[in-house]
Amino acid sequence: MTDFKKLITTIVTPLVEHPEAIEIKRVETDRFYEYHLTVAGDDVGRVIGKRGHVASAIRTIVYSVRINDPKRVRLVINDESKAPK
Repeated sequence: MTDFKKLITTIVTPLVEHPEAIEIKRVETDRFYEYHLTVAGDDVGRVIGKRGHVASAIRTIVYSVRINDPKRVRLVINDESKAPK
Protein backbone atom coordinates (compact mmCIF):
# COMPACT_ATOMS: atom_id res chain seq x y z
CA MET A 1 0.00 0.00 0.00
CA THR A 2 1.15 3.53 -0.75
CA ASP A 3 2.86 5.39 2.09
CA PHE A 4 0.28 8.13 2.54
CA LYS A 5 1.99 9.50 5.65
CA LYS A 6 5.12 10.19 3.62
CA LEU A 7 3.09 11.71 0.77
CA ILE A 8 1.19 14.05 3.11
CA THR A 9 4.38 15.02 4.94
CA THR A 10 6.12 15.79 1.64
CA ILE A 11 3.27 18.07 0.57
CA VAL A 12 2.76 19.85 3.90
CA THR A 13 6.37 20.39 5.03
CA PRO A 14 7.17 23.31 2.66
CA LEU A 15 3.92 25.05 3.66
CA VAL A 16 4.54 25.29 7.41
CA GLU A 17 6.96 27.21 9.63
CA HIS A 18 7.18 24.40 12.20
CA PRO A 19 7.72 21.15 10.26
CA GLU A 20 8.77 19.38 13.46
CA ALA A 21 5.20 19.78 14.74
CA ILE A 22 3.62 17.80 11.89
CA GLU A 23 1.79 14.73 13.17
CA ILE A 24 -0.11 12.24 11.06
CA LYS A 25 -2.14 9.46 12.64
CA ARG A 26 -3.80 6.71 10.65
CA VAL A 27 -7.22 5.52 11.79
CA GLU A 28 -8.95 2.66 10.02
CA THR A 29 -12.75 2.57 9.95
CA ASP A 30 -15.19 0.27 8.16
CA ARG A 31 -15.16 2.43 5.03
CA PHE A 32 -12.02 4.57 5.19
CA TYR A 33 -8.34 4.81 5.92
CA GLU A 34 -8.36 8.18 7.67
CA TYR A 35 -5.19 10.21 8.01
CA HIS A 36 -5.48 12.85 10.72
CA LEU A 37 -3.06 15.73 10.11
CA THR A 38 -2.10 17.98 13.00
CA VAL A 39 0.23 20.97 12.62
CA ALA A 40 1.31 23.80 14.95
CA GLY A 41 -1.51 26.20 15.78
CA ASP A 42 -0.08 29.09 13.77
CA ASP A 43 0.42 26.82 10.73
CA VAL A 44 -3.20 25.66 10.45
CA GLY A 45 -4.13 28.65 8.28
CA ARG A 46 -1.26 27.93 5.91
CA VAL A 47 -2.39 24.32 5.45
CA ILE A 48 -6.06 25.20 5.02
CA GLY A 49 -5.52 28.35 2.93
CA LYS A 50 -7.99 31.05 1.97
CA ARG A 51 -11.47 29.57 1.67
CA GLY A 52 -9.90 26.10 1.98
CA HIS A 53 -8.16 26.15 -1.39
CA VAL A 54 -4.85 24.74 -0.14
CA ALA A 55 -6.58 21.97 1.84
CA SER A 56 -8.66 21.14 -1.22
CA ALA A 57 -5.54 20.89 -3.40
CA ILE A 58 -3.81 18.63 -0.85
CA ARG A 59 -6.86 16.37 -0.69
CA THR A 60 -7.04 16.22 -4.50
CA ILE A 61 -3.47 14.94 -4.67
CA VAL A 62 -3.92 12.43 -1.85
CA TYR A 63 -7.25 11.13 -3.16
CA SER A 64 -5.88 10.71 -6.69
CA VAL A 65 -3.54 7.90 -5.58
CA ARG A 66 -5.14 4.58 -6.45
CA ILE A 67 -5.19 1.72 -3.98
CA ASN A 68 -6.35 -1.85 -4.49
CA ASP A 69 -8.79 -1.88 -1.64
CA PRO A 70 -12.54 -1.32 -1.32
CA LYS A 71 -11.85 1.28 1.40
CA ARG A 72 -11.16 4.88 0.47
CA VAL A 73 -8.57 7.30 1.83
CA ARG A 74 -9.70 10.38 3.75
CA LEU A 75 -7.57 13.30 4.97
CA VAL A 76 -8.73 15.10 8.11
CA ILE A 77 -6.98 18.35 9.03
CA ASN A 78 -7.26 18.91 12.76
CA ASP A 79 -7.82 22.54 13.69
CA GLU A 80 -6.66 22.75 17.30
CA SER A 81 -7.95 26.32 17.64
CA LYS A 82 -11.54 25.04 17.30
CA ALA A 83 -11.08 22.09 19.67
CA PRO A 84 -13.21 22.22 22.82
CA LYS A 85 -11.25 23.15 25.94
